[in-house]
Amino acid sequence: MGHSITRISRARLGVGALAVVATAVAALVVGTAPASARASVAGAAFNGSASYTKAGVQVTVAPLAPCSVAGPISATTPGISVNGAKFGSGSSSCTTTVVDPNTSTTQTKSHSENSQFELSALVLLGGDRVRINNYKVDCVADEDGTTASWSIASTSGLGTLPRPVPQNYVRELDNLIGTPLATITFNEISFPGGEDGSIALTLAHVRFLPASGMSGEILVGNTACAPTP
Repeated sequence: MGHSITRISRARLGVGALAVVATAVAALVVGTAPASARASVAGAAFNGSASYTKAGVQVTVAPLAPCSVAGPISATTPGISVNGAKFGSGSSSCTTTVVDPNTSTTQTKSHSENSQFELSALVLLGGDRVRINNYKVDCVADEDGTTASWSIASTSGLGTLPRPVPQNYVRELDNLIGTPLATITFNEISFPGGEDGSIALTLAHVRFLPASGMSGEILVGNTACAPTP
């Protein structure tokens, strides 16, 4: 089942002024930026990453297919499977386009997409196998401000998600008797540059809870951008 897209736009209005406008259009979107995207950046994106401990073993997935308008401007990944999680094949691109040569006005577009994320870490504990299929994140910036969005084709193991998904929407991932093992937060969003108009998002953020015997987090779909000079 597909979901409607929500776009979050930020206008750079001047010193001390800030506008945030959310417009619901048609699939799921917007999230908190990962650690690597929390500082204001011109434009960046990656498929996802992971850092958690399972059965006393550290599991680490470095950012997959990372790109930046400062370079590298494109990247791909064949996917990766680790103990408890799997990312499919994906790609990212971060581009800068000159929209007015006379004034050197530019627009940046930071995009990342992946065929599937799967969380299997909770299955043997009585939790569901969670899948997020064909997801995308985007961040577009120009001299007036920024717009961030994300979309997914379908999910499983999460029940029915609201339409549109609110910002910072948290869903508990429980075992068979209703004990929360982890949480997954959709539409996490932050404003890393204060009033400069920058924006950062994570499509989905998994946090393991003590009842799972695990600790750490997984980030799924990340992007950030700031208004162009």
